[in-house]
Amino acid sequence: MVERLAARLQREGHRRLLVISGDDTWSQTQALSLRDVLVGDWLWVGNDAPVDPSCAPQALKNLLGREYHHAIFDARRGFDVSAFAALSGTLRAGSLLVLLTPPFSVWPEKPDSDSVRWSDSEKPIATPHFVRHFCRTVSHDPDMLVWQQHQPFPDFTLPPAPDWQPASGEPQREQAEILAALLEMNAGVAVVTAPRGRGKSALAGMLLSRIPGRAIVTAPAKGATEVIARFAADNYHFMAPDALLASDQQADWLIVDEAAAIPGPLLEQLVSRFPRVLLTTTVQGYEGTGRGFLLKFCARFSGLKHFTLSAPIRWAAGCPLERVVANALLFDDVVDETAVDSPEIIPLEQNAWESQPQLAADIYTLLCSAHYRTSPLDLRRMMDAPGQHFAVARAGDGLVGALWLVDEGGLAPQLSQAVWAGYRRPRGNLVAQSLAAHGGSPLAATLIGRRVTRVAVHPARQREGIGQSLVLGASHHAQQDYLSVSFGYTQELWRFWQRCGFVLVRMGTHREASSGCYTAMALKPISEAGQALCAQEHQRLCRDARIIEKWNAEKIPVDDCWESTLNDDDWLELGGFAFAHRPLSTSAAALTRLLLAVDLPLQGLRGKLENDNDRALSGRKALLAQQRSEAEQALDFIDSRRSQQLKTDILQWQFFQ
Repeated sequence: MVERLAARLQREGHRRLLVISGDDTWSQTQALSLRDVLVGDWLWVGNDAPVDPSCAPQALKNLLGREYHHAIFDARRGFDVSAFAALSGTLRAGSLLVLLTPPFSVWPEKPDSDSVRWSDSEKPIATPHFVRHFCRTVSHDPDMLVWQQHQPFPDFTLPPAPDWQPASGEPQREQAEILAALLEMNAGVAVVTAPRGRGKSALAGMLLSRIPGRAIVTAPAKGATEVIARFAADNYHFMAPDALLASDQQADWLIVDEAAAIPGPLLEQLVSRFPRVLLTTTVQGYEGTGRGFLLKFCARFSGLKHFTLSAPIRWAAGCPLERVVANALLFDDVVDETAVDSPEIIPLEQNAWESQPQLAADIYTLLCSAHYRTSPLDLRRMMDAPGQHFAVARAGDGLVGALWLVDEGGLAPQLSQAVWAGYRRPRGNLVAQSLAAHGGSPLAATLIGRRVTRVAVHPARQREGIGQSLVLGASHHAQQDYLSVSFGYTQELWRFWQRCGFVLVRMGTHREASSGCYTAMALKPISEAGQALCAQEHQRLCRDARIIEKWNAEKIPVDDCWESTLNDDDWLELGGFAFAHRPLSTSAAALTRLLLAVDLPLQGLRGKLENDNDRALSGRKALLAQQRSEAEQALDFIDSRRSQQLKTDILQWQFFQ
């Protein structure tokens, strides 16, 4: 029976998903029997695979760009949906993708080992909202095959479809039109976006085989460029992105495959080096780039040429596998038209995925359309991670804005102190932990906050104050001490958060890999305790801004309240550096004041903070140990009794259980 199914899929150029749901032994036995019956590659994706070829889900990205005939994805212990979507994109026409799951009856309440990556939970959690959504999706799809234990193999009656003619290797119509435009480019940047299977990599290879002069290909992984190499003939020269940036290589063209998977700052530097650049990237796929790649990265290039490929090449149009994966993971990031009515702000909780599934899906779609790198992990987090909250702005029946918040803080005092000292880094609590780990209050993480993790407004309704209204509504929670936000600092973004009533409390000292910006954190206080913390941290930032600006070479939008003398807060900060694990970058301002207060050599500290020289023959770890020792020496020099008491107190914080 399954042989007839495979033969028909091959003839029609389609691919299908077969879900095998049952206990571990039965499911694995059926998967292995299918593998024995049908000839194919049968890549097994999962941990502890019983056969080869196999691949762990987290390693699948190294195989992108390759093609397989039939595959098995093992989701019995955990469901890495990004890897699942990526695997579906590697399968050739005529393939089956076999998905192994627990019995549907128990799956919603079964802990998912993959949840540890995205839920901020110490142990795996059940993911009922996603599992039920996935089961609804596959159950309602007429082309789905679901084989449950104690039931016969599912019927695969299909409507007739025309025989498929595989691509000959010559450019298809869309490819030929784009090739003609690219070959006429004298200079500039072009980007080709498309879902998987549309021939982006083949197009890049065809371009290489037709251009005069030299070209360089780069991508997150060389293995992902096999298709480019096949079409490029002798004009294929690959270099890894970081190696290319470090070199002095020149070329007439730079081809960047899966460009959105390369950190933005690195990609921008690469693009600036070459006269002609072609970027290709997947949209509506596991990378979670969507329209955000165009909005957040490509928009910075004036005159950028944008092309799209829509017709599938590696399989026939209407592929059942592509449709069910897109529906299950909500890959459609095209937002609907919206009404002009005044919006109403409505709070929502996670149970909306059960009670109002279309509205919940619309929230995710709007967030995908507005944010670079929104991914299926965000979908899993929205659906099932603890402490998630939402609000929407609705106009008529349409969605015009969405806000996503997550609970943070509320740590035990002893744990907050251990975080401040650098002894502990529990999962989650991004801003709450940062307020303790980089701020002045060891008890900062005991306060309760909600962090704004995403806010999006429909493109047709922006600049109407809808985003501010959503944030204002979220601040009406008396049980919270503050709202917080962490973002890659730009003046435009900061102006928005200022208008929402936020106060800047931290500026990071390292650029984000994804945005190329320094991380900024801001608070909107709600309770008296929140107001006190916000005022303390803002004043600390103002007092230290001069040193941070020197460190970052970038202006911080706060008043310069520099003081050269040590105060009690400095003593605490210096104790955290000298006696615990506070980072030097966090303590740099207090250390600078310490150096002004003592006339001691302190070569390690002075070399770094006064001369920006952190070279050491013994290595970075030894140098940091030397700098901590020098800080203790200086504190003892100023007030030995106070220094030793501070040391005793801080060392006690490492024994939190």
